[in-house]
Amino acid sequence: MPSYQAPLRDMRFVMDEMLDYPAHYAALPSGDDASSDVVSAILEEGARFARDVLLPINQSGDEEGCQLEEGEVKAPNGFKEAYQQYVEGGWPSLAADPEHGGQGLPPSLAMMLSEMICATNLAWGMYPGLSHGAADALRHHGTDEQQSTYLTKLVEGVWTGTMCLTEPHCGTDLGLIKTRAVPADGDAYTLTGTKIFISAGEHDLAENIVHLVLAKLPDAPEGSKGISLFVVPKFLPDADGNPGERNGVTCGSLEHKMGIHGNATCVMNFDGATGYLVGPPNKGLACMFTMMNAARLGVGIQGLGLIEASFQNSLSYARDRLQMRSLSGKQAPEKPADPIIVHPDVRRMLLTQKAFAEGGRMLVLYAAQLLDTVEHGKPGEDKERAETLLGLLTPIVKAFLTEVGFESTNEGVQIFGGHGFIKEWGMEQLVRDARITRLYEGTTGIQALDLLGRKVLMSQGESLKVFTKEIHKFCKAEADNPALKEFITPLAKLNAEWGELTMEIGMKAMQDREEVGAASVDYLMYSGYVALAYLFARAAKQASMSLEGDDKAFYAAKLNTARFYYQRLLPRTKAHAQMIQAGATSLMAISSEDFGLGFEI
Repeated sequence: MPSYQAPLRDMRFVMDEMLDYPAHYAALPSGDDASSDVVSAILEEGARFARDVLLPINQSGDEEGCQLEEGEVKAPNGFKEAYQQYVEGGWPSLAADPEHGGQGLPPSLAMMLSEMICATNLAWGMYPGLSHGAADALRHHGTDEQQSTYLTKLVEGVWTGTMCLTEPHCGTDLGLIKTRAVPADGDAYTLTGTKIFISAGEHDLAENIVHLVLAKLPDAPEGSKGISLFVVPKFLPDADGNPGERNGVTCGSLEHKMGIHGNATCVMNFDGATGYLVGPPNKGLACMFTMMNAARLGVGIQGLGLIEASFQNSLSYARDRLQMRSLSGKQAPEKPADPIIVHPDVRRMLLTQKAFAEGGRMLVLYAAQLLDTVEHGKPGEDKERAETLLGLLTPIVKAFLTEVGFESTNEGVQIFGGHGFIKEWGMEQLVRDARITRLYEGTTGIQALDLLGRKVLMSQGESLKVFTKEIHKFCKAEADNPALKEFITPLAKLNAEWGELTMEIGMKAMQDREEVGAASVDYLMYSGYVALAYLFARAAKQASMSLEGDDKAFYAAKLNTARFYYQRLLPRTKAHAQMIQAGATSLMAISSEDFGLGFEI
């Protein structure tokens, strides 16, 4: 069975030394409760829960999967008991508003817990994970009655939530949905339709499930402008707010997936189900984006957690596995062969995992600070800046970390060699689980269009400038720092090139809109590499100032990881830039009919 230890030392480095979380929390109106002692207790207890409760049921949950009998889903053995411990520990309410039974702590603390959960049992983590997004959507858009009925239960964790968007005939293009909502008695609606790929759509972990469902009213405009949002509970609440009559929503079948077997991915049938409108009519997509953005950040954290899990187990194996001798001579002469960690190519793979884990953690915790400010900060320039930056970084967090997450888990299998292909080691499960993260909550291509088309070009590049100006100021301030020259010089060049590439794409797009789609994925990956380069430069600054302290080995390793990132991973930006500049011509030159020349369809 794989092992896991929460990387608390690295988390504290990023939080306390690099991003100055103590000052950040002190500046928040609700930050007084996030004292150093409280934060440490949350991290340490969260690490224990992930390691001792979730990790032991990860592989068994994958092998057992979920079982559907007469419309009811049973989660794998141990999942329900783990969820009860999760609720009893108060974890669901960590960052929720005290008005609805929450503890009122900053969202960043919940995101740190989420990394540990995703690293130890991704499938289990999806059951409570979507509940946070459902609660956010109701908190922002629900009526007072809806909040009093559903929000406290979601915050407590005794009810869970889902988001029901996709249908058999449409995925990302939600304007094509066919689910209908017809006015019924009072403020109720009757919903009819089928949704697919619904994570945690049916299970036995909680007493009720609150579905947030996209549907169209009878007089709705065509396309995405005619989508409304409805809250549809599995059991209709009775007069006391407890689960009452069974609603007309059932699980028709479970999807048979390549990964996350322990989570019930359901086909949900709404057969005259009773629902209630959330937000204004025909504005459901805007309301749902509150939940979708939270989910996208959550999926990025899933990528990070899987990188860390794969790295830790790859490192342990590489230290123990004996294979050949070092090219420079025996490194373990008392043994029949050297451990494979001495070989440069194994080190390349390990350092790739390590760099993406540490860089990804910096990116997530940087974004988490912005989310804290957006959710709890005082109105003003800082909050507006945080909203802009978070909007820019959300598709990068989601797509970049899941792309490199899949790469990193594959490297883990490679490090294990033939043993990586064997189930008992658990490495192939990480690959299978990681593969879905590049798809759900918007594929990499969709995130790339959101970043380049909506966030950057539609703002005339202003959202990007907020971030590139921050990088520019950092580079300028450290220009004469000899300890950082190896980082600042390439970072400054890439930061300038980022703006130039953006302008070049914008000019081409004025003549041919296909240029945006042609450049988008390479643009997102380029953006991710530069964002991590900036954060690694900041980490290198902090580490270089701490080399004479008691933890010299940690800071020296941090500097070396930053150097590896700059020398072996950051050069990928050159290829992405070249592909961006190649444009759309070769992509669009072949007609759809001519794609299959050479074989019959």
